[in-house]
Amino acid sequence: MKIHRIDRYCVRLPLRIPFVTSYGRLTEKAFDILVVTDELGNCGLGELVPFEQPDYIEETIDTARIIIEKHLIPLMTNSDIQHPKEVSTLFDEVKGNQMAKSSLETAIWDLYAKRKGKSLKEYFYDTRERIPVGVSVGIQTDLTKLTDQIGKYVEQGYQRVKLKIRPGYDLEPIEAIRQEFPDILLMVDANSAYTIKDISYLKQLDAYNLAMIEQPFAANDFLDHAQLQKEIKTDICLDENIRTLKDCELAFALGSCRAINLKIPRVGGITEAMKIVDFCKEKGLFVWLGGMFESGVGRALNLQFASQKIFTFPGDISASDRYYFEDILSEPIVIQNGEISVPNGQGIGISLSKEKLLKYGTLETIYTK
Repeated sequence: MKIHRIDRYCVRLPLRIPFVTSYGRLTEKAFDILVVTDELGNCGLGELVPFEQPDYIEETIDTARIIIEKHLIPLMTNSDIQHPKEVSTLFDEVKGNQMAKSSLETAIWDLYAKRKGKSLKEYFYDTRERIPVGVSVGIQTDLTKLTDQIGKYVEQGYQRVKLKIRPGYDLEPIEAIRQEFPDILLMVDANSAYTIKDISYLKQLDAYNLAMIEQPFAANDFLDHAQLQKEIKTDICLDENIRTLKDCELAFALGSCRAINLKIPRVGGITEAMKIVDFCKEKGLFVWLGGMFESGVGRALNLQFASQKIFTFPGDISASDRYYFEDILSEPIVIQNGEISVPNGQGIGISLSKEKLLKYGTLETIYTK
């Protein structure tokens, strides 16, 4: 497989509701859709998902674009790729920049599956046609509006709720949710908002029957998470810490967590994600699939990967209309009875709406042979 052309749609989609976390307030999401064309005219799709500010992790969409154009594309286009797993090896000489790598690596997986006339899920383990999904809820100071919003998601069938928290916004909203929805599968996500000094305070969360507490401490902090996990009954889940299989091995060895939020872009693509799934399965470490406010391209990729039956926990793979007024797909991704169907077409199984892409973005060619 030789790459003959790479096009990029630079897109900005407005959010239905501003999304607030401990990092800040998001009103629209910028992302790139990469269209990688081979010598036969087949096209693979990848999504570049970093935020515009380096607050979630170090990468931003601007820095990722530079890495893609100046470093990753030359490595990929100078090779005759026989299998997508080769791409992560080609990219090894570029340190970090996992989301930049993932945007191209996942496009090659989509392209490879299309060349073979297969759905991407055929390359994964023990898959299913429909998967249970959850929803993530941002910080809202009006608790009545918060519970009303969650009530709407419950009516739509979402099977798990993740609440963003930060110091000063934690016990009270959790209590309000538990009073209104005592049996809902509930977890919280701190996005690194707390420190080791807050252990005694965080132990109060044990009273609320939470599925897990995601990323309470800093993204480079394994030891403090291990200390918290020793002193708290609720499972700790690591998110920002996990960039590679080695990070999972370290977290497991230290006892830093009992769960992993696996995000394909954050670990550099499908090849590394598969290694992490294998490790979690071997060690009995709970793993589930997270999201990055993806458009329909990244969402379809997540659905293909999450079709593996190891993903029993409802992930952050909501319907197209959860975040956006319009998606960029010809057909939106919808939720039915708390589940979303895995697209059945070749590759990631979706088609783009060029009309919507150009309505919300611009097109440019970044490589041609």
